[in-house]
Amino acid sequence: MSRAEVRGEPVGESEPTASRAAPDPGAARTPSPLWSLGLLRSELLITFRRWRTLALLAVLAAVPVLVGIAVKIETSDGSSLGGGGGGEGPAFISQVSNNGLFLVFTALAATLPFFLPMAIGVVAGDAIAGESSAGTLRYLLVAPAGRSRLLLTKYATVIAFCLAATLVVAVSALAVGALLFPVGDLTTISGTRITYAEGLGRALLIALVVAASLVGIAALGLFVSTLTSSGIAAMATTVGLLITVQILDQIPQLDALQPYFFSHYWLSFADVLREPVYWDDLVKNLGLQALYAAVFGSAAWARFTTKDITA
Repeated sequence: MSRAEVRGEPVGESEPTASRAAPDPGAARTPSPLWSLGLLRSELLITFRRWRTLALLAVLAAVPVLVGIAVKIETSDGSSLGGGGGGEGPAFISQVSNNGLFLVFTALAATLPFFLPMAIGVVAGDAIAGESSAGTLRYLLVAPAGRSRLLLTKYATVIAFCLAATLVVAVSALAVGALLFPVGDLTTISGTRITYAEGLGRALLIALVVAASLVGIAALGLFVSTLTSSGIAAMATTVGLLITVQILDQIPQLDALQPYFFSHYWLSFADVLREPVYWDDLVKNLGLQALYAAVFGSAAWARFTTKDITA
């Protein structure tokens, strides 16, 4: 079955002739909403059926397993792990042996600085450039999608992957934590006790906050993907920018600029475990991600809608 058939696009009995391919691919017919949903469904299926995507999700799912086993071995003699204060990511690890639910927070804190955004960068960087390098982008635009609609569908697919990747980490950590450690009521960073059910609710909220924290790097990766016809180059550039920003965010001399880096407030999700929830940094983080999504999403749209598609 051809890629066009998988996407639900009309396929003729013969290859497109020069006269049929002559019109500008951007000037497509207006598709129905159902066709647009079909395009989104097709993009989701294609993305999540790729071996590369499945491998990324498998690596993310393995991180909580490794962390849980390491903590179990380290505390097998009855000793406890040390951790920093203030509710940052490493502080959670000292609580894992007491309550397996803390493995969710520890795993998200461990994967958020690099593993999760790297996976997002790979998928986002390949969104447009991968189609171009495979020679399928022009045929997608001949179908009644339109450049804006196709770009929006690609971004929606990357956002769906952000959510799926985060939930994979959280669910894996939840299962491993329940298997290796006791579970029950937990103590918040503020020292108050909450029920296990409420703890699960906060874990879900944290997973959603972490997923939302990745929309900025997703928009950046999509923009980079419109600048090149090489999927590998787009993925490498996005991951390179991620690493560069992470390094810059650790240099004290750049403290005036650091609040504007997309990664600066990533670990603010720990504030969900305060009683009451401390919203200031959470709101700053979500607002910053929305700003990055708007700026780089607009840049991607401006570039893609004026780009000369030859492949």
